[in-house]
Amino acid sequence: MIDEMLDPLVSEKFRNEERYRNGHVRVVNPLPGRRVKGVHIPDMRALARSLADRSDAADIISGFEAGAAEERCTGRRLLSHEEMTVWGMMINRLRTGDRLSMLRNYVPCIDNWAVCDSFVAGAGWFRKHGGAWNILDGYFSSGREFEVRFAVVMSMSHFLDPEYLPRIFSRLDRIDMPGIRSEYLGPSGARALGGAEAAKAAGKGVAAGEPPYYVKMGVAWCLATALAKFPEETRGYLKHSNLPEDVLRLYVRKARESFRTRGVSPF
Repeated sequence: MIDEMLDPLVSEKFRNEERYRNGHVRVVNPLPGRRVKGVHIPDMRALARSLADRSDAADIISGFEAGAAEERCTGRRLLSHEEMTVWGMMINRLRTGDRLSMLRNYVPCIDNWAVCDSFVAGAGWFRKHGGAWNILDGYFSSGREFEVRFAVVMSMSHFLDPEYLPRIFSRLDRIDMPGIRSEYLGPSGARALGGAEAAKAAGKGVAAGEPPYYVKMGVAWCLATALAKFPEETRGYLKHSNLPEDVLRLYVRKARESFRTRGVSPF
């Protein structure tokens, strides 16, 4: 789609230093077949801004949508990680067009935590639309890992206030973790395939915990952020929550890692 625009932006360290390149890919942890070109977030953001200002911006986004549709038909990941990221950033930068419709087309295509979170970070416009919470509510009920993570991280980033806090807690409590499909293997799944060591390499589709790991980590992050802003309410919710034990352990870890909550009791 926009490979020719991204190529000059690839980090020199990514091009020339294998250790740096491997570390970059390891952080992103793409699914097998999703190319990582090695462009930094500020450069992708600047490119997205320039593309969103063009008269053919809607056509560029339509091109991304067509590429994603072809991916679904062929089973091949044709868009690079950076193209997926710029696509979302463009939606956030547009001043015209039906962004809600574009969002609905985009969210089901997200297959990575970094793409999800970079999109959500710039999507403050979403809450301003009527019915935004109802749209999120549908994603909370999804059976797809990154649609649910989108709902969780969007709630944390743009709805975490006294008005929505009870609704967020209620939706977190009703996430059907066993019913969520993940394309990532957990450590036990990798071991079961007999390729545990090889599968630990980035881009092999293995998460650091059991699926749906990226939903679980999103919930833990959301709770740790809620603890920082609303400690009494968060602890009150956790006294009677239905969250799985592994999510609670991740939450405690996130709370202890954050300078805002490392001295605050998580329960």
